[in-house]
Amino acid sequence: MTKDRILIVDDNKTLVKLISKKLHSALDMEIDIAYNMAEAKLFIKRYKYFITLLDINLPDAPNGEIVDYSISKGNRVIVLSGNIDKEFRQNILKKNIIDYINKGGVDDINYIIKTIERLKKNQKHKVLVVDDSLVFRKHMQNLLENLFFEVITVAHGEEALGMLQAKPDISLVLTDYNMPVINGLELTIEIRKSYTKDELCILAISSNNDDEVTALFLKHGANDYVNKPFSKETFSCRINNSIEALENIHMLTNHANRDYLTGLYNRRYFYNAMHEYMEQVKHNGEKFAIAIVDIDHFKKVNDSYGHDAGDKVITSLSDILRSATDAKDLVSRFGGEEFCVLLKDVDNRIAQETYERIRKEVASFSFPIGDDKYLDITISIGATMFDPEETLEETINRADMHLYNAKNGGRNRLVFA
Repeated sequence: MTKDRILIVDDNKTLVKLISKKLHSALDMEIDIAYNMAEAKLFIKRYKYFITLLDINLPDAPNGEIVDYSISKGNRVIVLSGNIDKEFRQNILKKNIIDYINKGGVDDINYIIKTIERLKKNQKHKVLVVDDSLVFRKHMQNLLENLFFEVITVAHGEEALGMLQAKPDISLVLTDYNMPVINGLELTIEIRKSYTKDELCILAISSNNDDEVTALFLKHGANDYVNKPFSKETFSCRINNSIEALENIHMLTNHANRDYLTGLYNRRYFYNAMHEYMEQVKHNGEKFAIAIVDIDHFKKVNDSYGHDAGDKVITSLSDILRSATDAKDLVSRFGGEEFCVLLKDVDNRIAQETYERIRKEVASFSFPIGDDKYLDITISIGATMFDPEETLEETINRADMHLYNAKNGGRNRLVFA
């Protein structure tokens, strides 16, 4: 896989080498260096860059010509400059650049690194822009795409609600206030009926300076409110802060729901998810199977090879369970060497075949435990189909009893009934 590239253009060789060294150390990206515009043109002709970091006062381009050239070739630009004149800075920011950063010292280099890391993460997010002005939609789209977001634009709230149904993975909605059909406040209220702040950010943008309108948006679920007109820097900071807050919430939620060692869902998440799934099952009558999986003689592994080896066995088994099931299924680590594997929308035959295939795959797999050492491990499985006349707990207890019988029956076997 080809790495992303960064081009640094600056005639200050000492500074460029320092920036290059720090970027290379912090980012998994290729770094190219040019000391004038002529050299930069050769690099830009040869490569497509993730970011170009450009000085605007070069020996052969003293008036920022390199910025316009890089943009014209489809590259995104961050300007590096020692010029702190406010008017000059504002004129440069009017160009289609991402940011204007002063070359002041190490802190500025760290800011560049954080900015690029943020831009890389932005590629994973979709943003929905809702505004009845075509001109403003295009302007917003350009600003957001320059920040590496995937951008979708619609003209009013009704279209926005339809788009959210079609693309439920949208991370951020930017909405104007005054719009036909459904205004921005009404849209915010409707969105919050389906999405919490932990799932989707809403940023209201309006030329209405009424504090009451701002308060109403925030009270009804907007994460932030920005008045028009706004500066490019203010807009970028508000957007990035909103996305970063959403990511932090997702990270915390993920830590709460996932087993720390394997990355599988934990027992608590399993029961929370099953509560919702059981409601669906009541209405659609879907069949599903539950299995309790346990590693045979796991205590001997820990006693003979140490807990690090035991952890490696558990993580390898987790990978097998994950790859042997579908995305719709639910694989959880219940604790220690015990796992629960739920197969959704299956009949008796398919469930039994799937669990047996897992057992055989584990039995034929050599588990790496470090230093070119491998172990042969087996598992026992107790499994059953869900009975609508039972509770979830009763079904799990029945699977657990079958696991007990599999262990007593000699291990490395599936008991399915």
